[in-house]
Amino acid sequence: MGRVAVSSERAPRALGPYSQAIVANGFVFCSGMPGIDPATGKPVSGIEAQTEQALRNLAAVLEAADSALDQLVKLTIFYAHVEDFPVINEVLGRHMPDPPPARSAPANVALPHGLLISIEAIAATR
Repeated sequence: MGRVAVSSERAPRALGPYSQAIVANGFVFCSGMPGIDPATGKPVSGIEAQTEQALRNLAAVLEAADSALDQLVKLTIFYAHVEDFPVINEVLGRHMPDPPPARSAPANVALPHGLLISIEAIAATR
């Protein structure tokens, strides 16, 4: 099996030369999903809203790849301010499957376009 690029109109388009996701060998490898509203192309306001939007964007791309949040196996969460960790954790707790995926969360990351968070993921296909 080769690798296939996947995208969704319900998520912001790629901001550079990359795919929203690649499907290969039964897994979906998602690029960092920002807290950008795909309708406006702009970041939503605040860490809680950006985290929710990033998860909606991730869910849209996973759906386009015949997967879903309940198929997540690994998340990497890049965020701008370490003090936002409790809010991020609270939002993620409302959306993660049981058992939750493995996760890394580097903080104090300088993100482009005024972003406060970017969530990349690996999920199994259905």
